[in-house]
Amino acid sequence: MSQFISVFDMLKIGVGPSSSHTLGPWKAAQAWIQKDKKQQLFDKFDEIKVDLYGSLSLTGKGHATDLAILLGLSEADPEYIPIEDIFIIVDRINTQEEILFKGGKRIPFFKSSIQFNRTFLPFHANGITFRGFFEGKEISSETYYSIGGGFVIQENDTLEDEIEINKKNFPYPINRAIQLEEFCERDQLLISDIVQKNELELRSSPEIEFELGRIWDTMLECMYIGCHSEGNLPGGLNVKRRAFSTHQKLIKDAKYSNPQEWITALRSSEVKFREILKWVSCFALSVNEVNASLGRVVTAPTNGSAGVIPAVLMYYLVIENHNADFQHVKKFLLVAGEIGSIFKKNATISAAMGGCQAEIGVSSAMAAGALTELLGGTPAQSLCAAEIAMEHHLGLTCDPIGGLVQVPCIERNSMGAIKAIHAAEIALETNPKESLVHLDKVVDTMWETAKDMNKNYKETSEGGLAVTVRMADC
Repeated sequence: MSQFISVFDMLKIGVGPSSSHTLGPWKAAQAWIQKDKKQQLFDKFDEIKVDLYGSLSLTGKGHATDLAILLGLSEADPEYIPIEDIFIIVDRINTQEEILFKGGKRIPFFKSSIQFNRTFLPFHANGITFRGFFEGKEISSETYYSIGGGFVIQENDTLEDEIEINKKNFPYPINRAIQLEEFCERDQLLISDIVQKNELELRSSPEIEFELGRIWDTMLECMYIGCHSEGNLPGGLNVKRRAFSTHQKLIKDAKYSNPQEWITALRSSEVKFREILKWVSCFALSVNEVNASLGRVVTAPTNGSAGVIPAVLMYYLVIENHNADFQHVKKFLLVAGEIGSIFKKNATISAAMGGCQAEIGVSSAMAAGALTELLGGTPAQSLCAAEIAMEHHLGLTCDPIGGLVQVPCIERNSMGAIKAIHAAEIALETNPKESLVHLDKVVDTMWETAKDMNKNYKETSEGGLAVTVRMADC
């Protein structure tokens, strides 16, 4: 029996630059504090220490893991916290060397309170242990694992507290892509219809639309901010923002004052054929430049790959169908979320476990499948598009220079978006019954490739570009 993974698990609103190294540790810190409060241990704490292991340690500084821990311990909500408050909270903790908790409790917290350990814990590459003390004695110790996409678990977790897939609680129990395809064929439904019916077991139709609307609004605002922000990205690489200058050249004389007016202006303008790829790249770059600046993005399925899905959806709205409305956006996000969940259930969406194929590859597959449905493809063709997109990302390593989600991560989102569009076009001209490779096969292959991949190429900054191009060279 497999766990049910909702669209809203795959598409989460959070803060950059990394879902596994920022959002995950943030949520883990929140979970630990809440657990200790329930167990009535928190009020006794007079000291807190945190240990980071494996990939969280090796690239933690570049991924702002230490900042995320401070924010999580402070019980800030990554979904709603005003971005400007992030730096206020962090600066206050570092200056005062203490954390102010809800309710007024203060506990000393120093830079040395977070230890970066290069060793890997056996269970997962992203391990984090929180320890609470009273009068020098450790009274609480919990280890969490950030497994990608903002998902956080503990080693002894079971599915008891999760929703399991079965015919009693879901009309369409789906674990593998072939099951999804068979349900669509049997009941003559689109993938988005199947996903909608399953989601209705958890929330009402208005709630689904409201939450998907929030997700799309966040994506749109993120692209808008990225296209209108100049300067260099933080972190020491001095990477210049490129979305701004690209956007300036493309927008010409369009007039607008907010994201909604912006997309309306784009949809009413003529886009030359040679400009299409520039627009897609611009949309993708804009999201991940915001992500690299600790901005608000939607994990899709991760922060490092957050630009692919909004870029491809914008391509559809701005280039393919000027008459599209929110129902098209909704269908796209439902399909994308379901395809992502298949990878999550049967492989991984964590670069620390599978390299960048698990992030950019998965996001490209999600976008390709979703775009294919909007372009009139059959469910089988949508799954074929997802397979094509992932097939051409197999083996992609995760080798961020300086541990920052910037080079080569930002450009990879642009490439992933373009591959998704191309995969959709190929799939629309394909008879899926004649295809040699099914999506399930490529999911399995991605997981086998991940297990065979040298750990230096799994978000450690100890291989690839991260070694050949050092911070000192920049």
